[in-house]
Amino acid sequence: MKRIVGFALFWIAAGMLLALVIPGLFCQILCMILCVAVGYCLFCC
Repeated sequence: MKRIVGFALFWIAAGMLLALVIPGLFCQILCMILCVAVGYCLFCC
């Protein structure tokens, strides 16, 4: 369980860093949707 929480926290931090780099709200929302879709596919398949 600790490894899963650590993995999730790592990628949350990476996403926050990416949000600082990407200009524009639309690009951030598009990136979040893409990451959620890929994460869902990787977790469930």
